[in-house]
Amino acid sequence: MGPLTGLKIIELAGIGPGPFCGMLLADMGAEVIRVDRAREQPRRVKDVLTRGRKSIAVNLKSDAGREVVLKLCESSDALFEGFRPGVTERLGLGPNDCMARNSKLVYGRMTGWGQEGPLAQAAGHDINYIALTGALHAIGPEGGKPVPPLNLVGDFGGGGMMLAFGLVCALLEAQKSGKGQVVDTAMVDGAATLMAMFFTMQAAGIFSTERGTNLLDGGAHFYGAYETSDGKYIAIGSIEPQFYAELVKKAELPADEFSAQMDKTRWPEYKERLTQVFKTKTRDEWCEIMEGTEVCFAPVLAIDEVQQHSHNKARQSFVELDDILQPAPAPRFSRTQVGLTHGSRMPGEDSRILLTAAGFSEGEIDTLIKDGAVVVVE
Repeated sequence: MGPLTGLKIIELAGIGPGPFCGMLLADMGAEVIRVDRAREQPRRVKDVLTRGRKSIAVNLKSDAGREVVLKLCESSDALFEGFRPGVTERLGLGPNDCMARNSKLVYGRMTGWGQEGPLAQAAGHDINYIALTGALHAIGPEGGKPVPPLNLVGDFGGGGMMLAFGLVCALLEAQKSGKGQVVDTAMVDGAATLMAMFFTMQAAGIFSTERGTNLLDGGAHFYGAYETSDGKYIAIGSIEPQFYAELVKKAELPADEFSAQMDKTRWPEYKERLTQVFKTKTRDEWCEIMEGTEVCFAPVLAIDEVQQHSHNKARQSFVELDDILQPAPAPRFSRTQVGLTHGSRMPGEDSRILLTAAGFSEGEIDTLIKDGAVVVVE
C-alpha cells in the first residue's frame, strides 16, 4: 500500500529524526529495512518512530557485518544514516563503499550541522541548530527568554522530514538518470528553510526581532492562546478582518472599541480584555460558542485528549497500535491508500527473513549468527 510501494530503503538505525524519516517512508509504502545494532540484550520498548519496518541486528564493526549491509545495498534503492560526518566511512559503509555495489543507490545523510563547515564535527541538539537560524530567537514571550518549541523545528521538521523529502527527490532523479547521489541534510539548513516566510516579513519591515510582539508569535491579541475558567486553554487565530469581526461578535465585545485591529499600540490593552473575557467560561463552553465558526478557533488539547475530539475521530487522525496511541500516516491520497502494516519490531526480529531475501544461504546465515555478526531475536 502507498505511493512508495516497490521502493526498498535501508535505514542505519539512529535516534529521533532518523527513525522519523524511516517512519514517514514506511508509512507511504516503502520497504524500509532497519539495520539495528547487535546487542546481547536488545531493547524491548515499542517505539512509534520505528513502526512499519523489519529489523536486522548487525555488528557494523565486524567485516562480516559490514558485508551484510553492502549486500543489502545491491538490491536497494536508497540508504540513509544519521551519524556524524566520517563515521560511516570509517565503518566501510560510506557513500563510495555502498555505491560501488549499486551505482543507482541514493545515499541520504543527516547531521545537525552538515557534512562540512566549522561546526561539522561539533556535538549539538535541536535547540542549538534552531538557535543558529533565527528560529529560537523568534519564539517566546515579550520581554522573556527564547522558548524551545519541543524539538519539532530542528530534529523533525528541519531534519527528518527534510531528509525524507530529499531522498524522494533523489530517487525520482535516479529514475531518469540511472545514477544515485548523496543527499546532505543538515538540520540547521532545514530549520533555516522553515524560516523563509519570516525573512520575507523582516525584509518588508513587518517583523520585529523583539519576540512576542509580532503577528504570529503571540504579540497580537487575535492570534494566541487564552486560559479559560477551568484552567484549560483555547487557541484563537482571527487574522483576516472578517474572522476578527466574528471574534469580536462571538466574544460579545464592543465593536467600536476593538476596531483598531492592526494598531500595535492597542494590542496589550486588547489582549488584557480578551484574557478577562475568556476566563468567564470553561473551554467546553467556548467550544460551543466558537468551534466551527469563522473565528478560527480550536481548543488546546493535551496528548491524552486528542483522540476523543470529534474532528480527529471523523478523520481517524490517531490510531492505536502496539497499545500505543499514535498519529495515523499522513498525507492521504485519492488512489494509493496508505495504512499501517505492523508496529515496532525488536532489533533483530527479522534477521533471518531479511538475510534469506538478500540471497544468503542457511549455512551462511548460521555462521553470521554464530560469529556475532548478526543477532537474531526470536
